[in-house]
Amino acid sequence: MSNDADLTANPSVKSDVMTAEKAQRMADFFSVLGDANRWRILSVLANGEMPVGELAAAVEMSESAVSHQLRILRTSRLVRHRKQGRHVLYCLKDHHILNLYRDVSEHLDEPDD
Repeated sequence: MSNDADLTANPSVKSDVMTAEKAQRMADFFSVLGDANRWRILSVLANGEMPVGELAAAVEMSESAVSHQLRILRTSRLVRHRKQGRHVLYCLKDHHILNLYRDVSEHLDEPDD
């Protein structure tokens, strides 16, 4: 049976298919997460907000390298920042990002079937 016949037999399947535009946005989003250092930064920020200097020390990277990664994470709406005096504090954007981090981490820790 062809795919067209399957869609005709069950029209709700077609309505559940994500648009090409949204699929591309998701692919772009996950490509940002294809960098191990960004995941390490997210793992620290999953515990709460932190200034760049402390974050750099935690992940053992230079402040400029961490700042570069944070700019990418901010552009992708994965982290946000706020100024407190001379410091800029970073944290995860929202509970969706925290849940994504936790879910992926838990999934990877599960034993193989």
